[in-house]
Amino acid sequence: MKKAFFSLLTLTLLATATIALAAATAPLSTPELKQTIGANGKPTLVFFQNPNGGPCKAQKGILDKLSQDRKGNFNIASVNAMNKNDQKAFYDYGVRSLPSLVLVDKSGKISRVFPPGIQSQETLSASLDGVK
Repeated sequence: MKKAFFSLLTLTLLATATIALAAATAPLSTPELKQTIGANGKPTLVFFQNPNGGPCKAQKGILDKLSQDRKGNFNIASVNAMNKNDQKAFYDYGVRSLPSLVLVDKSGKISRVFPPGIQSQETLSASLDGVK
């Protein structure tokens, strides 16, 4: 009974945090985020990664293919776990697992926080189609 209660409480807190974050303006914690988010009137996928990690390399390949297939109709901003200057962004966005992606709309508002792990090209494409 206690285990079920704590599981439900955890899910509720995660959902609340995701909803609160989804309504927020995207933090511009790094020079790349400042330069990329909202640039050219396009949505931005913020990619939190460790460039040496296998799952992050796989996600990067998916993002590169998606960008090529969609003819660059969105921006990609990379936040590198190995770069000391990027670490504040991990805290600002609440990222604790890699790879992680956050979709920011054209106006700089967080549109979607994806669950940690590799996201398929189809999932990302559908989300980009739905963003304002």
